Amino acid sequence: MHLDLADLRLFVAVAEAGSITGGAARAGLALASASARLRDLEAEAGTALLHRHRRGATPTPAGQALLRHARLVLAQLDSLRGELAGAQRGQVRLLANTAAATAWLPELLARFLARHPRLDLALEERPSRDVAEAVASGAAPLGIAADHADLSGLESFPFRTDRLVVVAPPFHALAGQGGLRFAELLGCDLVGLAGDSALQRHLAGHARRGGQAMRLRIQAQGPEVVCRMVALGAGLAILPEAVLRPGHGLAVLALREDWAERRLRLVARRLATLPEPARLLLQHLRHSPAEPSG
Repeated sequence: MHLDLADLRLFVAVAEAGSITGGAARAGLALASASARLRDLEAEAGTALLHRHRRGATPTPAGQALLRHARLVLAQLDSLRGELAGAQRGQVRLLANTAAATAWLPELLARFLARHPRLDLALEERPSRDVAEAVASGAAPLGIAADHADLSGLESFPFRTDRLVVVAPPFHALAGQGGLRFAELLGCDLVGLAGDSALQRHLAGHARRGGQAMRLRIQAQGPEVVCRMVALGAGLAILPEAVLRPGHGLAVLALREDWAERRLRLVARRLATLPEPARLLLQHLRHSPAEPSG
């Protein structure tokens, strides 16, 4: 069976995105080209690798086997690149949840890049459960995830503590409340984070488990834009407390749920097998002082 690295990357991207459209976008391919590559890959394998359905695409049992091996092959390739980083540029892939990606990592990663001019970083925002699964499977060497995810089998280290809060304009009827339950918010107009936001997917999951849906009036790009829209009365929002800037003029209310407080942890599959660039990044993140951006 002939396997092309570009096809393996595409297949992993589709499996992680849950759709051919999303996987094609992650792989930087046109949808028609990605679909043709996947059909050729299935023809080469002699079996269906994806269940295609109205909501997306998921791997078949044969596809799950290919996914495991594809991740290992791509991880080994990343490791090889890392070993050669002394002679050429290397890259580290880091997955992180919304709080880490927006509150702490911009400054931390900028300082890392300044200290290591021959290394590049690929930062991807994912829900904590997806981060843990990707690191455990070998799809990424490092991740930052909240401890509600299954971190068993991974080596992990404390990173930061974060709390989700409710932000409201000061003139809102609920602005004077000391705190709110998540269920109370589901009847309110909300401003959410746009795109493939890990936090928004996390909150939507909690709503679904309660048999409800979030009333999102708009989804905006980034916490700062969300706060500006909330301040003008577009709705309430749930954000990591660490991303809020001083003097924003918003009412900040406690989110009264056990899952609102998250202890974030750095995770790796096995420290002993980390490529050198990933080991350097892990050390940098472990030993940097806590300074949320803004």
